[in-house]
Amino acid sequence: MFDYFKRSSIFLYGVISYLIFFATFVYSIGFIANLPFAPRTLDGEPRLPFWAALGIDALLLGIFAVQHSLMARPAFKAWWTKWIPPEAERSTYVLFSSLALLMLYSFWQPLGGEIWTIENRSGRLVLGATFAFGWALVFYSTLLINHFDLFGLRQVWLNLLGKPYTSLQFKTPGAYKLVRHPLYLGWFLCFWATPTMTATHLLFAVMTSIYILAAIQLEERDLMRAHPEYADYRRQVPMLLPRFGRRSKVEREREAA
Repeated sequence: MFDYFKRSSIFLYGVISYLIFFATFVYSIGFIANLPFAPRTLDGEPRLPFWAALGIDALLLGIFAVQHSLMARPAFKAWWTKWIPPEAERSTYVLFSSLALLMLYSFWQPLGGEIWTIENRSGRLVLGATFAFGWALVFYSTLLINHFDLFGLRQVWLNLLGKPYTSLQFKTPGAYKLVRHPLYLGWFLCFWATPTMTATHLLFAVMTSIYILAAIQLEERDLMRAHPEYADYRRQVPMLLPRFGRRSKVEREREAA
């Protein structure tokens, strides 16, 4: 009886963590795009002196980057699961990442200033469509690599059923045949596709882009340790920009066989 209660509690915890993530994901769209439904947005009238606002924003981005990277490392996971159930590890990571983002959104300080603005209607529509495509690509990429495993729901569901967790096999479905990190490519589009680039937006885009490029190196190091075949995949498929009009080495080898 106690074991079922424990498994049910872990499952409920995983579901709540996922719902908080999903709400944060939706809020992120409004925050970056300055949409009316978001109480706090990326841009706005400065509330603090420039250097004070800049320091707060840099600190908030740094906190998220450290949390997001540190908790994803295998060594931290091995230590962390001494204190929490292994089945809830991914849900806890998702929850902490969501809370770090919500803290960033709550205390973010606009800097003011405009770097560029595009008045042309067609140009604004193209950038708006690119922004929307970026978010769609992010979500689509999570589905390709098992959305529910990525955000912890598969782990807590298997635990609820009393089944052991099995790691996913390394696969390269859909967009992963074109680039190794379509999810990160989507984030780049979300951060940079804007008709009005303010100093605030530029700070956010530059710092998150630097973080993504650093995170890719850490993630690929872990992937090569976990999946020996990833080394060949890394040599054959570009990181972020697809080679349109050029067949990949994988496709040529399949045709030759």
